Amino acid sequence: MVKESTVDVILHPVRMRIIQSLINQQMTAQQLKELLPDTPQASLYRHLKKLVEAGVIHIIEEIPNRGTIEKVYSLQDPANATISVEKLNSFTKDEHMDLFFKFMANIMGEYERYLNEDKIDLARDGVSFRQTSLFLNDTEFAQFIKELSEIYTRVTQNKPEKGRRRRTVATIIIPERKHEEQ
Repeated sequence: MVKESTVDVILHPVRMRIIQSLINQQMTAQQLKELLPDTPQASLYRHLKKLVEAGVIHIIEEIPNRGTIEKVYSLQDPANATISVEKLNSFTKDEHMDLFFKFMANIMGEYERYLNEDKIDLARDGVSFRQTSLFLNDTEFAQFIKELSEIYTRVTQNKPEKGRRRRTVATIIIPERKHEEQ
């Protein structure tokens, strides 16, 4: 049996949802099941096991519960759930396209789950997708990324609580092809 690469482990749609759910959280499988009701319980346990074996998530506590052990999972180091720059730079064009396709498939799955809700109101719910082109020199681009990262860092620290709703925000940055004498 061929062992899955860490990239493949992370990019599986269900596992990506588990990883997202564990950002700044510690949860049991039962708590994750409540967040991922469309994932069969046996599948959830298989995906948790793969994520633990790959070192992406960790068991931080084992709680005895009615004759069984309930495990508490955590994403202790978010870097474990990312793909290193070195690894990305080693990919072929086809591997990059596969990676991008998996990313887009995950986003499409999130949107489909939203659209499957009984009542949706795109404006009230803040649904949006748009594309814009920015003209920035390297210094301006670096400043833009720095400010965007600061905002992401601040809001990803929020914990779920009454009145807060999980929202998926995806960022894709694609530079145009370099032209001579730009």
